[in-house]
Amino acid sequence: MNELTFNEQAENNQMEWRVDESAAKTRVDKYVKQQLGDDTSRTQIQIWIENRAVLVNGSAVKTNYKLENGDHVILTVPKAESVEIVPEDIPLDIYYEDSDVIVVNKPRGMVVHPAPGHSSGTLVNALMAHCKDLSGINGELRPGIVHRIDKDTSGLIMAAKNDKSHASLAAQLKEHSVTRKYLALVHGNLSHDQGTVDAPIGRDPHDRKMYTVIDRNSKHAVTHFHVTERFGDYTLLELKLETGRTHQIRVHMKFIGHPLVGDPMYGRSKGIKFDGQALHAAVLGFVHPATGEYMEFTAPIPADMEDMLHSLRSR
Repeated sequence: MNELTFNEQAENNQMEWRVDESAAKTRVDKYVKQQLGDDTSRTQIQIWIENRAVLVNGSAVKTNYKLENGDHVILTVPKAESVEIVPEDIPLDIYYEDSDVIVVNKPRGMVVHPAPGHSSGTLVNALMAHCKDLSGINGELRPGIVHRIDKDTSGLIMAAKNDKSHASLAAQLKEHSVTRKYLALVHGNLSHDQGTVDAPIGRDPHDRKMYTVIDRNSKHAVTHFHVTERFGDYTLLELKLETGRTHQIRVHMKFIGHPLVGDPMYGRSKGIKFDGQALHAAVLGFVHPATGEYMEFTAPIPADMEDMLHSLRSR
């Protein structure tokens, strides 16, 4: 087990790891990437290494340095740059909040963080107005955001209020110990009551905005599903994420021939209409970064999705 500690007395937040035998011979940039998870790019880590923000046994190294058992790696995360994210007084459906973490039930249609074309009205804009104290480790446009759900996916999302909490929650995501269960309405009648989709996901070589199941330049992805209710031509599923790849559920459901109802990218044009994919992040569970207590939250299906299910039951 790699040991993670913090030096909170430093002006810039420091993270330290002691390399164990299982990580020996790993490139330092790859190793740090593995510790920080998907929300920090390898390119960013390489820039930190070049700028001497990463030290091994007290010395600067090159990005291709291969670690040895017992090496002491220190990352001094540069202070987050101030950014012009305008706090907006947008109502939040808060399920839990303390000085370390906040859990929010995000409505369908809300973008999680600012991006080109979505500079306002995002969850981050709302959190900035409500919290005042989000973590900065995740980059200048995504303070506090540890994981994401798509704009047209509703449901539970957690955000960190300090860098220590952010690193703890990110590590849990990387270790696949966070409980994430979704409810989704898909096209077709599945032949099995439960199953697992284990298929790697990468960018679609024909459309860089989309993802697909592909062997080359892909990441391991696993989704477990369980049939909750059948409606003939449609099926309501509970899905549990083992990994958390971009568009994972949407891509995996398309891959097995049962795309999500209303999915504008991976769905079908025929059938019942829905504004965005019929996908809801219903359950979120994690170990609290400060107390070590396991916490789990459940958000009911939103009204628009429940109305659609009611109409299917009434047919």
